[in-house]
Amino acid sequence: MSDSALFGPDNLPYGVFSTPDRPGHRRLGVRFGDDVLDVGAAAAAFGSAHAEVLRAPSLNPLLAAGRPVWQEVRAELRGWLTDEALRETTARHLLPLSGVQLHLPFEVADYVDFYASEHHATNVGRIFRPDGEALTPNWKHLPIGYHGRAGTVVVSGTPVVRPQGQRKPPNEPVPVFGPSRRLDIEAEVGFVVGTPSELGRPVGLAGFRDHVFGVTLLNDWSARDIQAWEYVPLGPFLGKSFATSVSPWITPLDALDAARVAPPQRDFPLLPYLDDAAEEVEPGGLDLRITVELNGHVIAEPPFATMYWTAAQQLAHMTVNGASLRTGDLYASGTVSGPEHKQRGSLLELTWGGREPLTLPEGERAFLEDGDEVTLTAWAPGPGGGRIGLGEVRGRVLPSE
Repeated sequence: MSDSALFGPDNLPYGVFSTPDRPGHRRLGVRFGDDVLDVGAAAAAFGSAHAEVLRAPSLNPLLAAGRPVWQEVRAELRGWLTDEALRETTARHLLPLSGVQLHLPFEVADYVDFYASEHHATNVGRIFRPDGEALTPNWKHLPIGYHGRAGTVVVSGTPVVRPQGQRKPPNEPVPVFGPSRRLDIEAEVGFVVGTPSELGRPVGLAGFRDHVFGVTLLNDWSARDIQAWEYVPLGPFLGKSFATSVSPWITPLDALDAARVAPPQRDFPLLPYLDDAAEEVEPGGLDLRITVELNGHVIAEPPFATMYWTAAQQLAHMTVNGASLRTGDLYASGTVSGPEHKQRGSLLELTWGGREPLTLPEGERAFLEDGDEVTLTAWAPGPGGGRIGLGEVRGRVLPSE
């Protein structure tokens, strides 16, 4: 199926773009096939009640407007793009995708990364604790996560400079400083918060759709050697915070209704705030099919439907202590991995800690080398047997400065 067919009227993801003649003028856009609709200009032309919000230079005002507005705007967009009577006016505000510059689509407030794939967590445990339990005792009782650095979330296409830091090789008595030698990727899905919440008031499972606007593909770049030396006892820090790449397109949750699936069977009873077995809670899993390419070669196809913890559970856990949500908060699923070798979403797993390098036309790869380019793409089932595309995430590794 062509990329154009993945971005039809059942999808309509949002982004921010500029044009070569006005590089400093950022506008809200919606992808439709191989074109981008100038949403603000179209809203003004059609007299939309939401024209002011849609003429903003970022998604944040729309995110903050809340779910009723999200639904009204989506209905307007579908009408403008599919109603034959409106075609002529709409066409004046469509621009070729190839002729625009895409930007980070929203201002990131806070960033949290989770660890929600049982297959990924089990693989990592077996790599680092071959003689112990693969999963930590808390793993199946709560969604484990850490707070990242919002200021280093970058849009797809932004080069990633190889990070430097302390690392301690096993055969060295003291740490050394220098460029990471075990630079890795993590194929993930990010969730973008729109409606904020009040400090001290947790957001329950049923509040997920009222607060989360949409999803984006995400690459959590990871310096494994820096991470291994620093993470005890407080967790990831410099090994993660140098770059996190996201797609320029945010797919609304409403576009993914046909992709909703039940999560895997849970092994332990969950505490009430995480228990999504009740009939009134909609299925929390998503059937997203991710593809990971390294230098144009497919190296993995992780299935998001296998994730043990759902995005709704992650949101509930993230706020259960009373932490508030802000418009523009971003939280990520953690590495997406499945039960099969070809479904592992990181090089750490694919090469089993670097001991089993991948064989590519340009040579073996245990971890990323300078000049390597990683691309994530994904699709989900859509209405009537169609497909919904998620915007790609691409990044090339540059040498340390």
